[in-house]
Order: sequence, then structure tokens, then C-alpha cells
Amino acid sequence: MLTVDYDRLEIGPGKKVIDVGCGAGRHSFEAYRRGANVIAFDQDAAELADVDTLLQAMGQAGEAPAAAKAQVVVGDALALPYPDDTFDCVIASEILEHIPDDDSAISELIRVLKPGGKLAVTVPRWLPERICWLLSDEYHANEGGHIRIYKADELKAKLVRGGLTFTHSHHAHALHSPFWWLKCAVGVEKPEHPAVKAYHRLLVWDMMSKPALTRVAESALNPLVGKSVALYFEKPITDAAPL
Repeated sequence: MLTVDYDRLEIGPGKKVIDVGCGAGRHSFEAYRRGANVIAFDQDAAELADVDTLLQAMGQAGEAPAAAKAQVVVGDALALPYPDDTFDCVIASEILEHIPDDDSAISELIRVLKPGGKLAVTVPRWLPERICWLLSDEYHANEGGHIRIYKADELKAKLVRGGLTFTHSHHAHALHSPFWWLKCAVGVEKPEHPAVKAYHRLLVWDMMSKPALTRVAESALNPLVGKSVALYFEKPITDAAPL
């Protein structure tokens, strides 16, 4: 389930990509599949071990071009261990809402992006997220949970102040908003609740089968109740920082 539009990011063979806060690796896998040299970066060493296993399996199975490279790196998003202007593309999907010092994290994302490079940031959308918070403290009030709700314009302004040019935005995963509202209503720690299990089966079927009906429905609903908002930026090329 991808939140980011890879065609818009022009991710392909030879591009250097870092997926910051990669989690289970979904965006890293797609970048690798498209031939990029990708770094799956996260602070969770145990989860990264699973990501590494899958990346290696993809390579061995020929699911990525032979020239593509992929590695996992454990680290802190507030101190990315790379020089300025390293990556053609930076992805930060669903991480900033977890980070107390989001301004420092944003500065790091911008710092390691090459001039002319592209950055994609996704966060939970204000309205669906606000409903979750109203329905359940348990949803967000936990260690490592969501600590803020962004308004898209406010987040966009933070990145523009950092020197980036805003290029595009869209919403995603409308079918997931009701699922999380349901989980919050019955209790987020009750995955065996019959209604939650039934909706989860629907989402899995949709992700695996990609039927035309649900694709059209989600596309129509995304502007209204899309669970995530994706923002796209470019780092300007200056005379002092050529490609």
C-alpha cells in the first residue's frame, strides 16, 4: 500500500533514494523494484532486520534490476549520517507526526536532498486524524504515538521556509479512514472485534485484488476523507549549488 506517487518523484534506475522512517519498508521496496539505489532508514533495528531480509530476497528473485542497490541503516532522523546534498529523492512517509522536534527533522530531510532533487512528505490528514483523536485517547496517547495533528498548509509552510519549492499535493487511502474510526470506536486494542476483522479482510482483499470498483470509489473519496495527505517539493538549483 503506497502513499507516495513514484512517477511524480521520477524514481528509477540510478537514482539515490533514502526512505526516512521506513517502518516495514513498503516505500523502500518499490524504490528498489524500480531500480533505485535505496537506503531504508529507521531507528527500529528489529524491524529493519525484516526489511533487509525482504530486500535481499527481492534481489535474489530478480524482482529488482541487477544494477540496483539496497541497504538498511539504523539511525536517528534528527541526525542523518550523510553529507549535504546526497540524495536525488527523500521520502518521509508518516513519521513527522511522531517526532517532537519536527523542525529539526525537516531540516535534516532538506539538508541531505540534492539541489534539483525531490522530497515527498506524507502525514495523517487533519480531519480523519482529528476524528480518531476524539474517539480514542488510546489511539495516540502511547509511547511513540502521534503527538500532533498537522494542517497541510502549516506543514507545507514549514518546508517552504526551509528553502524548498512546493510542487503538488494529493490525498490517499480514503478506505482506511472508516477502518480507523471503527477501531477507535470499539477500542484500538481489540483487533478481534467482529466488525474490525471484517473491515480488515475487506482492506486486505482490496490491496491484493485491486478491483476496479474500489479503486474508483477510493479515488472519488480521497479528496473528502483520504487518511493521508502527501506533499511534494523540489530543492532549487542555485549558482552556488549546481547539480
